Amino acid sequence: MRQVVISRHGGPDVLEVRESPDPTPGHGEVRVRVEAVGINFADIMARMGLYPDAPPLPAVVGFEAAGRIDAVGEGVDGDLLDLPVIALTGSGAYSDVLCLPSARVFPRPGGMSAEDGAAMPVVYLTAYVALCVMGSLNRGERVLVQNAGGGVGLAALDICRLRGATVYGTASAWKHEELRERGAAGCIDYRTADVRAEVLRLTDGEGVHMVLDPLGGASWKTSYGCLCPTGRLVIFGMSRGAASESGSKLDMVKALLHVPWLTLNPLSLLRDSRAVVGVNLQQIRGRDEDAVRWMSELLGWYEAGVLRPRVDRMFPFDEAADAHRYIQERKNLGKVLLVP
Repeated sequence: MRQVVISRHGGPDVLEVRESPDPTPGHGEVRVRVEAVGINFADIMARMGLYPDAPPLPAVVGFEAAGRIDAVGEGVDGDLLDLPVIALTGSGAYSDVLCLPSARVFPRPGGMSAEDGAAMPVVYLTAYVALCVMGSLNRGERVLVQNAGGGVGLAALDICRLRGATVYGTASAWKHEELRERGAAGCIDYRTADVRAEVLRLTDGEGVHMVLDPLGGASWKTSYGCLCPTGRLVIFGMSRGAASESGSKLDMVKALLHVPWLTLNPLSLLRDSRAVVGVNLQQIRGRDEDAVRWMSELLGWYEAGVLRPRVDRMFPFDEAADAHRYIQERKNLGKVLLVP
């Protein structure tokens, strides 16, 4: 098998392709021949040495893939052979062959390509858990999605539309057309506009009921300031801690210094009648029943044709460094994939 390996922490060029023997599925496992792999910002943080849940080096990262089952271990139904599936791996997805528990694979709906399959699980599950599980989204509420042009951002726009919420998004101006097509009632260019002032203008001074924020640092203060009473700030990343290509703990320290610690303390939350919650899919590993339930609803929406992942670009394994660079430079609108 071929894998993209993080040999040491640093810039994109530390990624290298290595070959090793194909694994054999153990008890309760299936083996998947991978056709496409989803890249997430956590992979980039892991490469830089800034992701606490990353496996030890040399590491193969990646949380999601799509392909076909080509072998099953003891205790697994042989009828699964050749089944096209989506895989939620936890780690190790940057590989053209995967062995993982059968509970972590989901049959792909008819007509779903491997590219759509690899682009869907992490971003849509993150958006679903953030909005519907942790954020308790209600019909008619107003939501602000920071970094709405990313994979999770576009997924959040889809789910807000399906749940009857009014949604606004921040993104570079060239991404606004796609955001509007996905249902954004208002788009804000975070590079040139005062985000809080624009949100208050768009909502007639009332603010929003929920903000999704993967940026961290000073952005959390802005997001918190956009909330109305009973509002929820849902944080699911800290990409501003990865400002440079190669990664530096100094970048993370700078981002942490700009976190509004005093604003987000329990007494302030009590005074303002607001909530701050976090979402990290890595911390709900082992809750396979929940993942199956959530993914089943999302895949049902896919089959109904009411949501579609947006694949921005695909890179071969040998160009994994270029793929990481592309995401860090904020060039993507939607999901970036690796293909063996």
